[in-house]
Amino acid sequence: MTSSYDLHCHSTASDGALTPADLVRRAAAHGVRHLALTDHDTVSGIAEARQTAKHLNLNLIPGVEISVTWENKCFHILGLGIDPQCDLLQRGLKGLQRLRAQRAEQMAASLEKHGITGSLEAVRKMAGSGMITRTHFARFLVARHYAPSVAEVFDRYLVRGKPGYVATRWADLDQAAAWIREAGGVAVLAHPMRYQLTASWLRRFLTAFRSAGGAGIEVVSGNSNANQIATCADYARRYRLLGSVGSDFHDPAFPWIELGQLAPLPPGVTPVWQVL
Repeated sequence: MTSSYDLHCHSTASDGALTPADLVRRAAAHGVRHLALTDHDTVSGIAEARQTAKHLNLNLIPGVEISVTWENKCFHILGLGIDPQCDLLQRGLKGLQRLRAQRAEQMAASLEKHGITGSLEAVRKMAGSGMITRTHFARFLVARHYAPSVAEVFDRYLVRGKPGYVATRWADLDQAAAWIREAGGVAVLAHPMRYQLTASWLRRFLTAFRSAGGAGIEVVSGNSNANQIATCADYARRYRLLGSVGSDFHDPAFPWIELGQLAPLPPGVTPVWQVL
């Protein structure tokens, strides 16, 4: 089913495969009329995306996906409808960008200890002026034939306990929520089912998220099944969170996740776009 809203996607400004302009063109071609560009810890792609969106009569909603650490667990918080020029947000993101650069160097050093050389130079070239992410390392390892797919690279090399994993302390939850709030945006929990938390842990997080100023939850994600959507909708109602829909699109090479190919929000969930 095609949705005119897609409030979660990535460009070459972080770990997406398409430039911001090409991403917007693809979204428009797939029937999306309201698109949020939410690159990891950067807003550098928004200006280009916005310029292209104007020519296509597409509503470009400026966004970001902020990496957060809470109780030693990593979460991703979307900031939707932000002012990309907000000073507090910019300073916070620059800190995360420095952290990502340090992590890339540590990941490359760890891989080299395991006999995998040349990764740092390769991922820097791959990322260009964009953010270096684990996905860039995954693509490098696939190109070097260490695994047949990006998903398998993550399982073999880039998760906790594997050769390329580096533990990272991201922004605090309260910090990230404050950055988004100062930038005039809405804080939304991205892909809640992906964290593989027990129900009690997720309830604890959502309580903390609400206390920090969190206002929304991604009820429909690009890989959501019906049961997951129903579960997330229940959390939205229980915690009085606005509901969002977002494909988390990264790459046309992964056709099972496409811009705008999203189920509708279930009944009783207030859409986040009502406040954007």
